[in-house]
Amino acid sequence: MRILSFLLSVLLAFAGFSQTNPRERRLLDDGWKFHFGHAGDPSKDFNYGIANLFAKTGRADKTPIEAKFNDREWKNVNLPHDWAVALPFVNVKNNDVLAHGYKPVGGLFPETSIGWYRKKFTVARADSSNRFSIQFDGIFRDAKIWLNGFYVGNNESGYVGETFDVTDYLHYDRENLLVLRVDATQYEGWFYEGAGIYRHVWLNKYHNTHIRENGVFVHAKHEGSNALVTVETELVNKALTPADVSVQVYITDRNGREMARSAAFPVALGILGTEKVEQNIPVNTPRLWSIEDPYLYRAIAVVKQEGKVIDSIKQRFGIRTVTIDANKGLFLNGKQVKLKGTNNHHDHAGIGTALPDAMHYYRIRRLKEMGSNAYRTSHNAPNPELLDACDSLGMLVMDEHRLLNSSPEYTSQLERLIRRDRNHPSVFMWSIGNEEGYVQTNSFGRRIGQSLLMLQQKLDPTRTSTYAADLANFRRGINEIIPVRGFNYRDSAVAAYHRDNPGQPIVGTEMGSTVTTRGIYKVDTVNAYVPDQDITSPWWASTAEEWWTLAAVNDYWMGGFIWTGFDYRGEPTPYEWPNINSHFGVMDVCGFPKNIYYYYKSWWSDEDVVHISPHWNWKGREGEPIEVWVNSNAEQVELFLNGKSFGKKDMPRNRHLKWMVPYKAGKLEAIGWRKGKKNKAVVETTSAPDKLVLQSEFTMLDQGENNTAVVNIHVIDAKGRTVPDVNELVTFTLSGPGKIIGVGNGDPSSHEPDQYSEGEVWKRKLFNGKCQVIVQVEKGVGKITLEAKSAGIKAGMISFEVK
Repeated sequence: MRILSFLLSVLLAFAGFSQTNPRERRLLDDGWKFHFGHAGDPSKDFNYGIANLFAKTGRADKTPIEAKFNDREWKNVNLPHDWAVALPFVNVKNNDVLAHGYKPVGGLFPETSIGWYRKKFTVARADSSNRFSIQFDGIFRDAKIWLNGFYVGNNESGYVGETFDVTDYLHYDRENLLVLRVDATQYEGWFYEGAGIYRHVWLNKYHNTHIRENGVFVHAKHEGSNALVTVETELVNKALTPADVSVQVYITDRNGREMARSAAFPVALGILGTEKVEQNIPVNTPRLWSIEDPYLYRAIAVVKQEGKVIDSIKQRFGIRTVTIDANKGLFLNGKQVKLKGTNNHHDHAGIGTALPDAMHYYRIRRLKEMGSNAYRTSHNAPNPELLDACDSLGMLVMDEHRLLNSSPEYTSQLERLIRRDRNHPSVFMWSIGNEEGYVQTNSFGRRIGQSLLMLQQKLDPTRTSTYAADLANFRRGINEIIPVRGFNYRDSAVAAYHRDNPGQPIVGTEMGSTVTTRGIYKVDTVNAYVPDQDITSPWWASTAEEWWTLAAVNDYWMGGFIWTGFDYRGEPTPYEWPNINSHFGVMDVCGFPKNIYYYYKSWWSDEDVVHISPHWNWKGREGEPIEVWVNSNAEQVELFLNGKSFGKKDMPRNRHLKWMVPYKAGKLEAIGWRKGKKNKAVVETTSAPDKLVLQSEFTMLDQGENNTAVVNIHVIDAKGRTVPDVNELVTFTLSGPGKIIGVGNGDPSSHEPDQYSEGEVWKRKLFNGKCQVIVQVEKGVGKITLEAKSAGIKAGMISFEVK
């Protein structure tokens, strides 16, 4: 029977779905042309603003929208593309420019705030009986879109994607021209947002009678040893005649083996008719999605007409149960889970907001290694691929709406967000907004919140919502109606709020905001650095220990999300220029851990952790007392210098230990005992830098989602010990079917370029012993080799096989 079931599943997968299903999804990321326009001068903006583009449909004379326009001098780019990351830094005294990391984008910079894009593609005449749409996953910002001269539409949001039906405007068997004018003169946030088409673009082909976009909603109820999977399928008929169809749903495991199926349900659709079909499918002894075992099933909705498959969508989903209790917190599949979360913006060193798919997995793996189990998408709709990574790797997600507003524009954005993301098992809660000032305390906030909550419950009754409020023990306004009370900081007020509002669950939506600079151990106001220890005060909000010692021991705290997992460009704190990015991360912009990372790893992970800081290279400070920190989850720790004990201490729960040690070159060693097991950490004084070492997670790449590698570089001495305080310039040479797409080093005051033009030498200084290169596959197979060189240090090399 198992063999028969497997053969049937194969037959379904290959015969029933792939070969006869006309739906196709084609990536349009390659082969774009790009050029700056101008926000204030139409003559420098290709006549936009003086050409009469909207007088006659399809008319676009003397503009880039016109097919015969000459774009030979335009730059060749592939998507995702963030034009802002390649711009120089500018020291302009303006709060918005400062907040966005001193990049020349916005109203003050008309010459670098408008971007034009052109893309040519073909569609076969054999496909002319189908419908087509173009899907934009994310553009910053305010994009106007034309196809073959016809105005298609506008997407104001810089974060939520939009899809446009372009069936009426296509050419067949000859070139189509897609044109975008992207306007980044207006900001949406107070942090680096990038600029341009920074997410994927897709051409979708499907039958005239079809499943609507994001029209398959899968959710499940799990009781005992069984689950009931509900699949809602929304149909649309854009054929010229009524259509009689049927809908059937198959549930498969991750390998494509059929687990269950529904009956075929008949549907009669009139012209432009719509219908939603709800089908319930039992699944016996399901494997539940969890943080530890993020198992994903597939639901395949199949639409047939006269026995022929005319549409089909395969949707990944997980079977899990989330419950929230005001006194006991969050439960996943009946197991109490304390949220150990991070807030994050969506930029990364070297590449800005234009992250290849693999980068999302890289970043989530770094957070998982720390012991984090939750991620808040601060403060906007995330990349779809980020949620895919969270689904696959086991990371809970609080999915956040950009703005607390119930106008048609923002309710449309919320609807698109929820429809797009509601099938992700990682998403456990929605957030309808963040720190909206006075609105959150009055009837405006209450009424707007009610409108958004009604829409959320209509689109997704399986989840609840919070709102991230920077208020203490305050109930009026939005807190009157929000199901889960979100606290941004004000951790000392949580106990009183719970006492006064015992029926409302509580989550720390933003906690900590601890500012640290990796590898720095003094206050440096000239270079805008702060010490790499959990001593935020008097600079910012709180230490890690201040909030976590409260959240960890009180069940009514659902847990919380620290600000932030990674440093991010913009919002420089606590200094301004030359500082160009935040210091809030437990990792820097490259993902290199700071010392506070090991505080959280000690108390958030199940691993044995013993970590010593600072490094032990303090030449010239012989005999001077050095404050030594040990972050560990050991029960006891003893510290030694060159074999001499400085005493054994008990480790306070959710805290750290300190010793004052007179500096002497040699070996600093901490030995911890946990559950009868001995663990140790060693920090040694190193000799001069000897060799560059290049490391990456993988040595195999391909042309698909695994086409990007992060290469981390550090320096060792002649004995193989990592040198922590070297800041030399490193140059990079790459050979083979690949390219470098970005470099970084985690220095929050570095004004070095993140990217270099063709023909220039790629380079970056080490910052406290580390830097990073991001390598991407180009067309072809073979071996990519990256070599790093620095004066007086032996070169390092790493290779990748491209299949």
